[in-house]
Amino acid sequence: QVQLVESGGGLVQPGGSLRLSCAASGSIFSINTMGWYRQAPGKQRELIAAITNGGSTNYADSVKGRFTISRDNSKNTVYLQMNTLKPDDTAVYYCNLRWTLLRRDTYEYWGQGTQVTVSS
Repeated sequence: QVQLVESGGGLVQPGGSLRLSCAASGSIFSINTMGWYRQAPGKQRELIAAITNGGSTNYADSVKGRFTISRDNSKNTVYLQMNTLKPDDTAVYYCNLRWTLLRRDTYEYWGQGTQVTVSS
């Protein structure tokens, strides 16, 4: 019964900023990875950023230097600070939570998605 609830999406002008949040609840294994994916119309869903419980991060090339992922382990919440937004960043952004037990049995959960629109 893990649930991920996203917030923070909206409409911004090119060059603007947004901060997305995703709060997870339920029975969550502490050793996990949380990440953000996005899906634009007509395109496949892509991973844009991920962060482990220990703070290791990974970014898609398209957002490096502009987006920053962070998390608060005590709140089971992951954030995505998005700066210098471009029209190409327009997409539905999905939060993801993932962990693996005993070197197998991967568990994966998704948020409902939040719309980010970058337009003048």
